[in-house]
Amino acid sequence: MTLDLTGITSKVAIHQLFKEKLGFEGWYGPSWDAFWDSIVAIVEMPEQLTLTNWDEFAQHCPRDMEILRQVLHDYNAEMAPKRIILA
Repeated sequence: MTLDLTGITSKVAIHQLFKEKLGFEGWYGPSWDAFWDSIVAIVEMPEQLTLTNWDEFAQHCPRDMEILRQVLHDYNAEMAPKRIILA
């Protein structure tokens, strides 16, 4: 599965995209802790999730991009062979 992050320039927008495309629960909000809980224990993630065109998000939200990179690193280590990659 591929998610295109073109036009995503805020933390709220990226979390809304994740909620819609990955089928997160209705209570899900713009929180990296909720994102982690959702991807490891609540929804069935695809074998590989590819995030494309993430540069704009990284430029507008550098701190959140740093957190996202750490979450992806941890997810890939803990949930192998499933993985989330930036392309």
